[in-house]
Amino acid sequence: MQQHLSRVTAADGSELAVATVGAGRPIVYVSGWLSHLERGWELPEERAFYESLAQGCRLVRYDRAGCGLSAPTDRPPSLEYELEQLAAVVADLGPEPFDLVGASLGAAVAVAWAAAHPESVRRLVLYGGWASGAAISPSSAREHVLALVESHWGLGSDVLTDLFAPDASPSARAEFARYQRASSSAATARALLGMSYRLDISGLLAQVVTPTLVVHRSGDRAAPLAQATALAEGIDGARFVVLPGRSHLPWAGDAHELVSAIRRFLGLRVTRGGAGALTARQQEVAALIGEGCTNREIAARLGIDERSAEGHVERIRLRLGFRSRSQIAAWYAAQR
Repeated sequence: MQQHLSRVTAADGSELAVATVGAGRPIVYVSGWLSHLERGWELPEERAFYESLAQGCRLVRYDRAGCGLSAPTDRPPSLEYELEQLAAVVADLGPEPFDLVGASLGAAVAVAWAAAHPESVRRLVLYGGWASGAAISPSSAREHVLALVESHWGLGSDVLTDLFAPDASPSARAEFARYQRASSSAATARALLGMSYRLDISGLLAQVVTPTLVVHRSGDRAAPLAQATALAEGIDGARFVVLPGRSHLPWAGDAHELVSAIRRFLGLRVTRGGAGALTARQQEVAALIGEGCTNREIAARLGIDERSAEGHVERIRLRLGFRSRSQIAAWYAAQR
C-alpha cells in the first residue's frame, strides 16, 4: 500500500496534513499524543499496523496542529481545538457515517466527537484510552514527566518510549524515540501531554449512543486498565475487550490481535497470519531468511538497500505474529 498525503484547513486557518491509505468506506483514525505521518509510515511495525487496518477500506489519519507535517500553531491545545481539527479532516468524507478509531489521547477526542455528532459515526473504537487524565498516574509522576519533556526532550522521549512500547524491539524503540522528537518541539510536546493529563470526559460518556468497542491491553503501563473499564461502563452497551500485553502504542506487541478485534467489530474480514498474508517480495525475503541470510545479504541478493531489507523482515515478523528471525526460518521450512 502507498499513502496519499494532502492538506486541509481548519476553521481558524490551521493547516493540517492528512494521509489516506486504501479504498472503500472510511475509517478515521485519531492518533495519540504525537504523530508524524511520514515517520510513522517509515517505521515497519507502525506501517504494518495501518496497512492491516486499511485492508478493504480507506484509512484516514492526520497530524494535529503543531505536529508532524502539519503547520505550527500558537494556539494552546484544548479539546475544543481538537474537535475543530477533526471537523476539518472529516468535512470531505461525504454524508455517510464513518467509523471512528481513537487511540490514547485520540480516544478522548473520539468520545467527544461521537457525543456531539452521533449521526456522523457508524461505529466507535477506543483503544488505550481513559475517562480522567488525572487518574492516569499520581500527580508527582505527571509533574516529573512534564518537567523532563520540557527541560530535556531527548531524554524525555527516551523515557516515554520505554513506557509506551516495552514490547517493541530495541531498534524500534530507538527509532520511535527519534520519531517523537521529529514530531514536535519540546514546548508542543509538553503542552499536549499536559492537556492529556487535564482532560476529563467522564461527563460525556452517557451521551455516546454509537455502537462502541473499548479495547485495552491488560498491562498497559501508560493508561491503567481501570480507566478503560470506566470508559466501557460509562458508555451504554459498549463492548469491552481486554488483550494481553504491556505496550500502550497499538503497533507494539501483539498488534495482530488488536487489529483483529477492531476489524471484527467494524464488520471487516479478519486476516490470519500465514503464507497468504505475505506479498510476493516478502515471500522472497522469507526464503532468504530460511537460507540463513543476514539483512545485508538479503539486500545484495534482491538489489535493494539494507534498510529496506530490514523493513521487509520486520513486516514479515509482524504479519506472521512471530518474535524472531529464527521463527520465520522455521515457518518457511515448514511451508516447504
